[in-house]
Amino acid sequence: MYRLSSVTKTFKKNNQLVTALDSLDLVIEDGEFLAIQGRTGHGKSTLLSVLGGLDRPDSGTVELDGNLLTRMKESEVTRIRATTIGFIFQAFNLIPTLSAQENVEAGLVPLGLSPDERRERAQEALRSVKLADRGHHLPSELSGGQQQRVGIARALAKEPRVLLADEPTGNLDEDTRDDIIDLLEEVRQRYRLTMILVTHDTSLAHRAPRVGVMRNGLLIFQESPRPERRVPNWAPGAYADDQ
Repeated sequence: MYRLSSVTKTFKKNNQLVTALDSLDLVIEDGEFLAIQGRTGHGKSTLLSVLGGLDRPDSGTVELDGNLLTRMKESEVTRIRATTIGFIFQAFNLIPTLSAQENVEAGLVPLGLSPDERRERAQEALRSVKLADRGHHLPSELSGGQQQRVGIARALAKEPRVLLADEPTGNLDEDTRDDIIDLLEEVRQRYRLTMILVTHDTSLAHRAPRVGVMRNGLLIFQESPRPERRVPNWAPGAYADDQ
């Protein structure tokens, strides 16, 4: 579980002080799916960075599973990032000279696993995102949706408890976008993960049971509608109500 208390983060921009997070309080339960929206510059990515231990607030506390990230040494936070948190990025962030399999394995190096363990985990993660037959392909030989699946596999191979997704469908067309969010929902439920999704896409955000909007460093919650949801393309049927 995440617990944020009075978290504040400011930046200097054009000689002015900008408040990205303004005394923010937030609790995210284990296994929760939370979507965060908001205009550019209002604190969405800053909040995700703080949740992932990539950035520290100026004041306040960030707690994950009883660990106070804000009071830990950087080496300890790095260990938690490596073992507990999976990151999914808009730009995929794949190494172009490595195959899909090697990209997933590269994300496991900080865990200190043996080469055989890294290989087995990577293969299983690629199977879980329906890319078992693409492991030897370079990113340039894959579609955008397939590259994002590799990015998801890289996150899952760590066997995390938390997935942090920053605009994961921002570079994809509408059909591929739906496939990726279907996949994210499917793996979240299968592995009982906590997932925090940052997105500009309102239809995507409303797939989450809880939606927050960042505005001037504040997180305002709104009730999420329950839209019709596509069943993943590997499941029976074409469409199903999200009941």
